[in-house]
Amino acid sequence: MPYKNKADRNYDHEYESYQGSEQQKKNRAQRNAARRKLLREGKVRKGDGMDVAHTRAIDKGGSTKDGVRVESKAKNRSFRRDSKGNLTSERSKREAK
Repeated sequence: MPYKNKADRNYDHEYESYQGSEQQKKNRAQRNAARRKLLREGKVRKGDGMDVAHTRAIDKGGSTKDGVRVESKAKNRSFRRDSKGNLTSERSKREAK
């Protein structure tokens, strides 16, 4: 549920429930390993504005072994919006397939 303003957001609870957890550390390590793999293969470079996108999102149970691809940041981080710019779905076009 989105917050109407930052004053409503409980950052301490958010950190305790996810950001400091072992699961979050494992997810970040998988993302970093995927980027290093594509760096070695020459498919991405530092500062190129591209993201390494997992075929199946890590937080949805995917892994680097399932496959990765190079996408623009805008495409990898975007969600469906209506004509006014409001979110209509928190599932990306890639996850909907």
